[in-house]
Amino acid sequence: MILSRGYRFIFLKTAKTAGTSLEIALSRFLSDGDIITPISAEDERIRQSLGYRGPQNYRVAPVRRGCQALLRRLVPFGSADFYNHITGCEVRRLLRGDHGEPGSDQLWNSCFKFCVERNPFDRVISLYYWCCRTEPRMPLSDFLQSPQLDLLTRHGIDVYTDAEGKLLVDQVLRYEKLEEDLTLLCQRLGLPEPLNLPRAKSGHRKDRRHYSELLTERDRTLLEDRFHRELKLWDYSFQ
Repeated sequence: MILSRGYRFIFLKTAKTAGTSLEIALSRFLSDGDIITPISAEDERIRQSLGYRGPQNYRVAPVRRGCQALLRRLVPFGSADFYNHITGCEVRRLLRGDHGEPGSDQLWNSCFKFCVERNPFDRVISLYYWCCRTEPRMPLSDFLQSPQLDLLTRHGIDVYTDAEGKLLVDQVLRYEKLEEDLTLLCQRLGLPEPLNLPRAKSGHRKDRRHYSELLTERDRTLLEDRFHRELKLWDYSFQ
């Protein structure tokens, strides 16, 4: 997750959508007062090698925590801080009181909010090769029954929608046409240079076959039921 005060944007990060690469690229344009949440040690090394800013300002100051200070002591990784894949609802709540009166959404409302989404069938295959990096791999059909698939919801549609299913962001970039969408995003944010995405989390998947060659008809039915919200909202389909 990133909040830029200078360019007035909030980037909410979804999983398996090139989010880490985009997060690293955006870090190039950030300043001292901006919020940057930590990513994995491996990806932080990529960000550092490029000379971009690393994690900063993601801890919520105790004076602004109120009763959450107690929660922080009771739950070491509780909801008192900004973190990777944080939901828009949590970001908005944590930003209240940052500008204006306590309970105000002034800062949240003044920022352009965006994230990236991807065809759920494609995301599932990407997650499979990420989670099952060592041989012998778990059979794909077994993986589709595992709780790990819940990550794509928690770090996906739940990040950028509220409990009623309403969008919390101003734009959802599409992974399938990300280069085109990023060009328009740069113009919208007023960034001085193009966004050049590094290849973070790459190299783990050797089998580059299309998901339609890997998923059975039964798999398709299971995933259509599991990701019906994303499929309907963004008009994705099995192709």
